[in-house]
Amino acid sequence: MSQFFHVHPDNPQARLINQAVALIHKGGVIAYPTDSGYALGCHIGDKRALDRICRIRRLDANHNFTLMCRDQSELSLYARVENTAFRLLKNNTPGPYTFIFKGTKEVPRRLLNAKRKTIGIRVPDNTIALALLEALGEPMMSTSLILPGEEQALADPEQIEQLLGKQLDLIIHGGILAEQPTTVVDFTDDDPVLVRVGGGDPTPFE
Repeated sequence: MSQFFHVHPDNPQARLINQAVALIHKGGVIAYPTDSGYALGCHIGDKRALDRICRIRRLDANHNFTLMCRDQSELSLYARVENTAFRLLKNNTPGPYTFIFKGTKEVPRRLLNAKRKTIGIRVPDNTIALALLEALGEPMMSTSLILPGEEQALADPEQIEQLLGKQLDLIIHGGILAEQPTTVVDFTDDDPVLVRVGGGDPTPFE
């Protein structure tokens, strides 16, 4: 059965954040709040934890995984960001966007899209998520908590506990959240391509 932490959405308790990070380092899979509903997360280098997330979400090898980053400088270590993209990201992060880039050698190969060698990158505008990433000191492998057959990420941690309590190590309760997905922008080529319009304003990327 998973642990269940009530974390303050504006002033996350450092003790609980550190306990969550310790679980991640031990191979744990967590559900945590973002600016686009709840997400599943695990350590970037933990294959067994990633496999657990794939089973929960029934994901195949073509899924675009996402690295949650604490800031733009960390993002640049894992994605090949050109000058134009760098300026756009600087003006629009943190926020409800997912950016698709060619991955660098820092990204474990199993996280890259098998065909395109790309990775999704996010800097979330959520205090709890950013506190987790700051304490972790590196990106967290992440994917929206969208159950098979559904289109929106789960937004209520009590429901997450009912549905997935036996499959997770920790659920972080950061309130009931909006279910709007991120806006997805593909920077694989020189010019940004809008893949999906969601919570983030698409105007800067059109």
